[in-house]
Amino acid sequence: MGNFNFYETEISGVYIIEPRIFYDNRGYFMEIYNKKHFEKAGLNMNFVQDNESKSTKGVLRGLHFQKRYSQGKLLRVTKGEVFDVAVDLRNDSKTYGKWTGIILSEENKKQFYIPEGFAHGFLVLSDEAIFNYKCTNFYAPEYEEGIIWNDSDINIKWPIDKVENIILSEKDKANQRLSEVDLSKYPDYNIFTKEV
Repeated sequence: MGNFNFYETEISGVYIIEPRIFYDNRGYFMEIYNKKHFEKAGLNMNFVQDNESKSTKGVLRGLHFQKRYSQGKLLRVTKGEVFDVAVDLRNDSKTYGKWTGIILSEENKKQFYIPEGFAHGFLVLSDEAIFNYKCTNFYAPEYEEGIIWNDSDINIKWPIDKVENIILSEKDKANQRLSEVDLSKYPDYNIFTKEV
């Protein structure tokens, strides 16, 4: 569709997006986001914040979500390679607690769209990775939550054989299992609302 191909994953609302790349003797050009093309594909979002992180091999960030002001994210890698994961936390979803993942790299130039209502995380597979993403809501640290990366109930197939060690922040080491996170006490669309 236009300068993008959109592929919905096995989890409703989560998309792999392949931009069309125009090469010539100077290098290449591609669009990262085009509101018109995304809306034509049924992806209506309003991005309010862009983020970038730099990490070394074995760094695992996640699984993060905000219990209010949930963030939809459009993710890509501009240097290196990561394994990127989305976990469905929408309580009314048929795939609640299920995950899907994709390799994002500077070579494949794929993007991953995760809507609001998901936990997100990634594992760096290259010596270094620069990770870029757009968010539909501002970072709200007072509502930030995490699920432990190796929760056996979710059973994410992380490619840990490709790294020597898993490197976690102290904060992510303290994350709980999904079954221990109380998602019932938050109002409106369960935990996922833009309204306080």
